[in-house]
Amino acid sequence: MGAPPTRPADRALTKPRRRLTSAVAALIALLAVGAGVLVGLSTPAPAPADAPEREFSAARAYRNVEVIAAEPHVAGSAANDRVREHLVATLRGLGLQTEVQDAVAPEAGQLSGAAGGATLARVRNVVARLPGTDPTGKVFLVSHYDSVQTGPGGNDDAAGTATILEVARALTTGPRLRNDIVFVLTDAEEACLCGAAGFAADHPLARDGGVVLNLEARGSTGPVIMFETSRNNAKLVEVFGKAAPHPVGTSFAVEIYRALPNDTDFTAFLDRKFVGLNSAYIDGGAIYHTPLDVPARVDRGSLQMHGDNALGLAREFGRTDLGDLSAGHDDTYFPVLGGLVRYPGWLTLPLAVAALLAVGALGWLLRRRGRATAGTLAAGFGLTLLPVVVAPLGAWLLWAAITTIRPGYAELLDPYRPVWYRLAVVALSAAVLFCWYALLRRRVGPAALAFGGLAWLAVFGVLLAVAVPGGAYLTTLPALAGALAGFAALATRRDGPWPVVAVTLAAAVAVVILLPPVVLLFPALGMGMGAVAALVAVLLGLAVLPVVDLLHPRAGGQRGLLALRARRLGALPATAAALAAVVLAGVGLAVDRFDAAHPVPTHLMYALDAGTGKATWLTREEKPQPWTDGYVDGTVSVADDFPGLGNSEMRAGPAAAAPLPAPKVDVLSDTRTGDQRVLRLRVVPQRQVRLLTLHVDTSTATVRSASVAGRDVPVEPGDGKWGFGVVFHAPPPEGVEVTLTLVPGSGAVSVRAMDASDGLSGVPGFRPRPPDVGVVGSHSSEMLAVARTYPI
Repeated sequence: MGAPPTRPADRALTKPRRRLTSAVAALIALLAVGAGVLVGLSTPAPAPADAPEREFSAARAYRNVEVIAAEPHVAGSAANDRVREHLVATLRGLGLQTEVQDAVAPEAGQLSGAAGGATLARVRNVVARLPGTDPTGKVFLVSHYDSVQTGPGGNDDAAGTATILEVARALTTGPRLRNDIVFVLTDAEEACLCGAAGFAADHPLARDGGVVLNLEARGSTGPVIMFETSRNNAKLVEVFGKAAPHPVGTSFAVEIYRALPNDTDFTAFLDRKFVGLNSAYIDGGAIYHTPLDVPARVDRGSLQMHGDNALGLAREFGRTDLGDLSAGHDDTYFPVLGGLVRYPGWLTLPLAVAALLAVGALGWLLRRRGRATAGTLAAGFGLTLLPVVVAPLGAWLLWAAITTIRPGYAELLDPYRPVWYRLAVVALSAAVLFCWYALLRRRVGPAALAFGGLAWLAVFGVLLAVAVPGGAYLTTLPALAGALAGFAALATRRDGPWPVVAVTLAAAVAVVILLPPVVLLFPALGMGMGAVAALVAVLLGLAVLPVVDLLHPRAGGQRGLLALRARRLGALPATAAALAAVVLAGVGLAVDRFDAAHPVPTHLMYALDAGTGKATWLTREEKPQPWTDGYVDGTVSVADDFPGLGNSEMRAGPAAAAPLPAPKVDVLSDTRTGDQRVLRLRVVPQRQVRLLTLHVDTSTATVRSASVAGRDVPVEPGDGKWGFGVVFHAPPPEGVEVTLTLVPGSGAVSVRAMDASDGLSGVPGFRPRPPDVGVVGSHSSEMLAVARTYPI
């Protein structure tokens, strides 16, 4: 028997007698829930310097930030030596067993360096230990104390290092913990993660592994997010939810980070089968790796959150049996109003399937009750793809337009004041959703459109459960809640209060689950990928469609002037949201101008071939800013002349040759055995530099094996003329010994040595930047490279 005909006035899940009152009540409830979500993502008030000694104090930690980030302190520099001396003195002053691990270490994971070869560094890690009373293992608190060459690293990672110093102080004031606590302040993280790799691979304290708590920052403010875990993290997440006072973290973030080509010191520990948690605050990314990352830009609330969580976790892991942390699965987890909800990862797919079946059953029931037909249900499902596609596309086009007006944004992780642009993207997403709903509501019906939204949420939940399990909760749970609310609404009188209560509760579930990723995805991915946040915002809108429907007149039945008035009222939300998007974007352009406090980022390098006397200005800016454009006039590949700079094309322009020496290559020994030639070389810098490179022309010899400073390195020949190379960060003044086992050609073996320092102020032709022109956050900004080829 077919479904009864559907009257236009009966195609909604709710039909309250007092529509306006119901809409206002539902919106107030959702706004209250949203406010609670935002409060749960906020940072705590910083504790003063006279806080109890067993507690973490951001004010006390900040004193160390000021010392550590007094100036740029790249690995190997005299400034870094001064920072290290302060760290050692502070830890020893707490009575901790403290040492400096001085070693040559490879890049984490033995990855290929930017120059197409093996990367190493001389590292000097600061290691201190607080012995446990009856250890079942070790807990490692890790941060890096070096900075990039372009900035003092107030947030990255003086904040993390100062946090560990304050945590160490707090732990030494109370009863000793069961397990050993090891404080590891690593060197050369910015260069190659080499300090962490050297500790994890070679230090005796790391031999048996343990739990790692890594502290990072990729910005200057915002909540501290636990964004990465080791595999099979269920027990770790349980401790995190229980012991961290501010447990902001999601399994979705873990999935995203695992897919991104990013690394921190935590990577080096994961490579050695440690377990643990990686945390950082990430908002305010415009100053990341720039001269603006000074101590004054450290948010004390973020610093307090870092410390509260690190201290709570250190104490909990310090008294836990660390032999009982194994779990056979990851957890799904997400923050809820200051707490953490979690469930076993093996439930992900069953829940997703249950949500899909529940939404399907809701569709059947809607048809059975005459709220929709098979045709309108199919139309609701198919047409729901429109906002899902159009809103992210609109966000991308909006940002493309803004970067056309303000091209300097292209070099920033995020604008200096991004909130206006983020709100514009959210408003644009709302405008797309409201416009779509207003256009289709009368034709398709509110219930059918609500079904379409829930159906796509359920479908995405199944797809995510298969491909990205940690993110499936984002759509599975709102779909399940929406389906249950639909059942409740259909089981009660439509003109009573309970249908409105049911759909409002389901919408509240969606707000709790989907609002945090909307908020956190903007700083995590930057405005350049604001389309992702727009997609999640639309998914949130689809989950709350029954509440959105309350903003409209009842669904049909009007004639003449009443119908016209209903259409105009239905267009109001879309019009208001579209106007808000335009106004917010305009305000963003008005208030976020480049000036001396917020300079436009630029990138410039100087490269000199000491053999030919030819010098070149180089930039990685695709569309050079006016200041940079004064140095460059074309595009070149530097792979043949400066293989240590990589093989990508860059903008270039002629430069005057500076009287600078290239690194010297001394032959320590040259022996032959059969068809092999073994060259033992020493590459010696002739000036103060932060890295050395050595490349072999593979047309003159084939490299079979190599060692650097006594460490074997992988031989992975790259493309081009200089097919094999090594990169060495923080080289000692006496140079670096390199041993090459070769199959030589008929003539001399050709090697090219390069070094690099920082700062262009003494280079002929360099004009200081104006006050409103800054330095982009890059490991090659302000680099001065000198290279020379040696036949041997």
